[in-house]
Amino acid sequence: MDIASAKAVISGGASGLGLATAERVIAAGGQAVLLDVNEELGIAKAGELGDRARFVRTDVSNEESVKAAIKAAKDFMGGITLAVNCAGIAPAGRTLGRDGPWPAENFNRVIQINLVGSYIVTKEAAAVMQLNEPNDEGERGVVISTASVAAFEGQIGQAAYSASKGGVVGMMLPLAREFAQFGIRVNTIAPGIFMTPMLAGMP
Repeated sequence: MDIASAKAVISGGASGLGLATAERVIAAGGQAVLLDVNEELGIAKAGELGDRARFVRTDVSNEESVKAAIKAAKDFMGGITLAVNCAGIAPAGRTLGRDGPWPAENFNRVIQINLVGSYIVTKEAAAVMQLNEPNDEGERGVVISTASVAAFEGQIGQAAYSASKGGVVGMMLPLAREFAQFGIRVNTIAPGIFMTPMLAGMP
C-alpha cells in the first residue's frame, strides 16, 4: 500500500501512536479520520492536521458508534483503504489487591475496549474495503491492529491488559485468512514501551 493515497481510519487517533500514525499518513499525502472518545483533543488535532483530516467521536466498544463513524469516514474520504486500531486502555490492578480481588467489571472494560473494540473497527472497515476496486496487486485494503509485548510477557497487575492484547494477536490469523479472498491484508504489531498518554497514566 502507498500511504500517499491512503484513506485511513485510525482509532485512538487523537493521541499517542494513533496520532503519530495520522500525522504520517497526512504528511505522505493521504487522508485520515481520527476516531477517539476525547472530543476536545480530537477536534484540535484534526484541525492541526489540515483539510485532509477529520475527527469523529467514537466509542470503539459500542458497535453503533463505530458503524456511524465508519460511515462518516467513508463519506468524507470517498472510501476506506486503511484501518489502524490504536484505541486502548491499560489500567493496572493486582488480581488479589489490598482491598480484595480486582472487580470483574474492570477486567471486562479492558477487554471491551482493547479487544472487542479492535474487532468492531476491523469488521466495519473491512466491510467497506471489500467493495473497493483492487489495485495492481489485487489489494483492496489493509488492517493493522495494535497488540503489545504484554501479550507475550505480561507483568504483575496486567492480567486484563495482557489478556486483551493476547486476544488481538489471536484473532489476526483467522481474520487474515478470511479476508484474503477480498484482497484485504490483516496485520498486528506488538510494540514495547514508548511514551504515550496511556503509558503516562500507568502507576
